[in-house]
Parts: sequence; C-alpha cells; structure tokens
Amino acid sequence: MTLAQLLAQLRGQMASKLEQRNTHAKELATLRGQDDPDEARVAELRKAKDDLDAELDQMQARAAEYEAELARDDAADRLAREVTPGADKPRYDQVARVGAEARTYRPDLDPRGQVFLRDVARAFVMRDFAATDRLMAHLREERVERGEYMNRATGTGNFDGLTVPQYLTDMFAKHAKAGRPFANAIRSHDLPAEGMNVYIGRGTTGTDTGVQSAQGDAATDQGFDDTLLTIPVQTNAGQQTMSRQAVERTSGALDVTMEDLFRAYGTKLDHTLINQATTGLSAVATAVTYTDTTPTVEEFWPKIQEGLAGVETALLDQVTADSFLAVMHPRRWRWMNQALTSKWPLIQQPGMDARSGGLNYGEVYGSGFRGLLPDGTPVVVDANVPAGLGTGTNEDEVYVLSRDECHLWEDPDAPFFIRAEETKAASVQILFVVYGYFAYTHARYAQARKIAGTGLATPTFSGQ
Repeated sequence: MTLAQLLAQLRGQMASKLEQRNTHAKELATLRGQDDPDEARVAELRKAKDDLDAELDQMQARAAEYEAELARDDAADRLAREVTPGADKPRYDQVARVGAEARTYRPDLDPRGQVFLRDVARAFVMRDFAATDRLMAHLREERVERGEYMNRATGTGNFDGLTVPQYLTDMFAKHAKAGRPFANAIRSHDLPAEGMNVYIGRGTTGTDTGVQSAQGDAATDQGFDDTLLTIPVQTNAGQQTMSRQAVERTSGALDVTMEDLFRAYGTKLDHTLINQATTGLSAVATAVTYTDTTPTVEEFWPKIQEGLAGVETALLDQVTADSFLAVMHPRRWRWMNQALTSKWPLIQQPGMDARSGGLNYGEVYGSGFRGLLPDGTPVVVDANVPAGLGTGTNEDEVYVLSRDECHLWEDPDAPFFIRAEETKAASVQILFVVYGYFAYTHARYAQARKIAGTGLATPTFSGQ
C-alpha cells in the first residue's frame, strides 16, 4: 500500500472515530440535562470520549508523519530529475512552458458574456463542435486557475456544468447581492472544497469554579464538553427560459438573462436562509408574541426590546455590541418610519439624538443596513421575510438576533456553475440553469427571537 493510500485510509478511520465521539458527547449532554442522571453511565461515556480523544491525537500525529514523508518524497523526486547525469538539456522548442496565452472568454472580447452564454447553449443543446471546443478550452483554463472548484462543476460525463468566467461573476455579482440583504449581513465562511457536510463546534457543558469553604478543600472539578453540529451542504439553482431564436439571433438578450439568473440565485439563497422548514430563521427563532388589533409603533417598540433581551440572555458574554441585528419586511420598516411621536427613550442611546426615534440612512433596497432603531440596533430590510402568516394570512415577522451566530458557508469568490437544456424543444425554447453550493445554520445556540402575532398584520399608515 502506498503512502497516499495509507493516509487516505487513516483519514477514513479518523472520520469514524470522530462520529463515535460525537455520539458519546450528545448522549452525555442529554444525561447531564436530567434531574437524576445515571452517574455510572456518565462516567462510562466520559471515559469512552477521553479514550477516543487519545486515539484521535495519535492518529493525527501519524497523519502528520505521513504527510511530511510524502512531502520529502516529492522533494527528492524533483531533485532526482534535476541532477540525473547524462540528461541533455532539451531545446527551447521542446519544452512545455506556461506563457501569456489569452483566455478563451475575456472582458475585452466578450464584455457582457454573450459569446459565453451562446456557446453554452450551442454546446449543450445544439451539439455545436466549435462551441464545445471553446468551452473545453475554458474548462482547461479554469482547471489551472481555479482547480479547486472543478470537481464541483464536472460530473461523470464530459461535463455537467461549467464555471462562469470570473470577470462575469464579478460583473453580475451586484445583482445577486441586491436580492439577499439578510445573507449579506450575517457571518460568512468559505465552503470547504469537498464533502457534503460542514461542521462547527458547540459547547454543551462549560467549566466551573467554586469558592472554597475552608483552606485545603478540593477545587471545583467540571470538565468542558462540546459536540459537533453537522450541517448539510445544499444546492441552490436558478433557471431562465429563452427562445432559441433569441439565443441564435438576438443581440443583448443573453446578458440580461445572466443578470436575471444571478438575481434569482441570490434571492433564492436569502429566501432559504429565512424560510426553510426546520432550519430557517423563522423556524428556529423563539417567538415573542405581539397581539394587538390596533397596533402602533410605540406599542410595538417594547416587543423589540423583549426580543433583544432574550438574545442577550441566551448569549451573555458571547454577544458583542455590534452584532445585534433586526430584520424586517419593507412594509414594516416603512410603517415604523411613518410614525410620529412626542415620546423618546428614557435612557439616551450612544450615538443617537435624545429626541430621535431612530435613524434612516436613506439607502435603497439591498444596499446594506437601512438605518438604526432608537437603541442603535441596525436594521436590514428584506422582502424575503414572510408577510402571509397568521390566521388572516396577512402577518409578517420581525427578527432580532446576533448576526455573529448566524453562519453561512459559500464558495470563495462565489463561482457559479451553468448549463443549458432543451427541455422545451416543442416550443423552441432553451432552459439555462445556474447553480452553486452553500450551507448555513442559525441554531448553534438558541438565541434568535421573532416578534409575531396580530400586531404585525398589514400595517395602516396613520402616523402612529
């Protein structure tokens, strides 16, 4: 068995051990939450977890040794090729070299991506050999410059999806970001290059201290326990249908299609973060009920403070002053802006005028924070917040949270993949699909709050 095979085998064994450890940690956390836990079982689980930790430490050290040995072997192999006696130096024209060959798709020749999209359609749907050759050249260039993404795009066939050229991604990224206000505001991470899950640690039992009753008494002993949250990687896909005539004969239609696809991608991602069953923000946030048939902004304000109090109590010293965030539907933000008042907060807030009910930055939708609440909490306005809830199907929700505890993993530099299919051949139409991968969690700690109820039905703009 080669060193590389040994290393792969060892990593598989480590993954199995980590899964066992996580199972023990979860059972241990459940037992410790009971009023009368089985102490013998607790001790057994702690020992099993400690034993697994020791095994994992040894395996990690062995993996480091394998990796170091592989690196030394590679270095020796390179050196051997350089010093091999009797080898004639090849002539200039016999050496393969990396030069300044131009990219197949580049901004000076295809500034809006029309040639790229037309080639995608012709290669996937029309089996155009010249278009296929250009796309294959593009794939080779991407493999050199962004090789870590190619495994995500290519499948078992010739190619299932194509990476969108980076200059087009940069050009149209603003359209994607405008449709995802909440996603832009939370904590961002790079998505790992491989795997269908990402992992994040969560402490379940903290260490403890105690005051000695007398000199020489034993110090309080409570070990720290944690568990790994397993978060699935999901696929986000957007699609756009175009007539074959527009693809083949129309100038300017394809770049508009690209903009629409990017915008749809960003909007769908943001919608998922808020509305997905079980894991979305609306599903995991703890409810703060606001019941009022004649709601006013003055009456609504204490509910926001109740929600923020819940966030701070849940996180304590883990929350920072600049991490609080309020997320609401555009209609709710405008309703708060229209209110007039002769009352102001009893306690003046840092950076806020004593007689101000808040601050509107005057930004347009999708441009970041729209303003500040009277206590200085930033506001994100997001049309993906549901507005058809409740028995009257006319209620929205307002979320308050620590954005540091809302995690989103995405591809670095947000490369999207694209393909085309002639699923509507009878009507002479071509379907373009863009897709990418992401993972998220708002549930590492139960901190988010949502204000919901009849007080958040369709607002009346009456100055109150």
